[in-house]
Amino acid sequence: MNKIGITMGDPSGIGPEVVCKALSAMSNEERAGVLVIGDRLFMERARDLIGADFQFVAEGGAADGSVPLLHVEAPNAADIKPGEIQPDAGEAACRCVKKAVELALAGEIDVVCTASLHKTALREAGYNLSGHAGLLKLFTGVKKNYAVLAGPKLSVIHVSTHVSLANAAKYCTTETVLDTIRVANEHVKTTGIEVPRVAIAGLNPHCGENGHYGTEDDDYVVPAVAAAREEGIEAFGPIPGDIVFEQAVNGKYDIVVAQYHDQGHIPAKLIGGHDCVNVTAGLPILRTSVDHGTAFDIAWTGVADPGNMQAALTMARKMKPLKKA
Repeated sequence: MNKIGITMGDPSGIGPEVVCKALSAMSNEERAGVLVIGDRLFMERARDLIGADFQFVAEGGAADGSVPLLHVEAPNAADIKPGEIQPDAGEAACRCVKKAVELALAGEIDVVCTASLHKTALREAGYNLSGHAGLLKLFTGVKKNYAVLAGPKLSVIHVSTHVSLANAAKYCTTETVLDTIRVANEHVKTTGIEVPRVAIAGLNPHCGENGHYGTEDDDYVVPAVAAAREEGIEAFGPIPGDIVFEQAVNGKYDIVVAQYHDQGHIPAKLIGGHDCVNVTAGLPILRTSVDHGTAFDIAWTGVADPGNMQAALTMARKMKPLKKA
């Protein structure tokens, strides 16, 4: 069983609550296989909020169902308020991610599973980064990582994510598409599929239809797919975006390479719902995450739904360790 490090997320949000609710639903064996990384004050508050009867312990798991917790102190913890953007809360979430990455790189945990943080709070804490993705790049030293939305029926990886639609077309080059295909192939292998089938969505309607709606698919995507196949990857495409996702849902492909944010996010979230998990590929560690925000409007009220956290943990348990170079 994988050892999973669970970060508490922004303590002003629903992170501690959904983590505790997920822990409450676990068996004793499953609890022994996790390590919660967060401030004890907030984790115990969240446990008491939901009326859970487990205890947090400093080291190891116990047969009585207690939960191992690595205390990472939040700055000015007593002053952090529920449901507000605060620099100290952003710093607390950042410290948890940093410690989790350190443990994963050292081989002390197998997978990192993150609760949500707030990007504005992170920036106000002094980190001009794009949330978890930026922190993971910073702490692992990689130049680029990739967003995967993984669900029971559909998994999607993106060539580009948080850029404008106008700029997304500029990211579609043979090099970027080929790199994404390679990462998609390796990611699917971590789920236990030895020979992944990777579908590549076209950038333009009907993949450009022989240049009538743009030439990017012929100029960049076709060569990338050909190069991937020469490397032994089962890559297929480009396939029109209005066809490829349905084909993947019906089992023809294991993952779809989407060219830009909404092309991939819309079908993945529509089809996956609460079971759609955020996975970061292209890292030297394994990481899953909830696919929702901090939900400040309901934070610390006891009504947060833990379903997505449970799905992220289920994915984390199933992932196969990365092969070391």
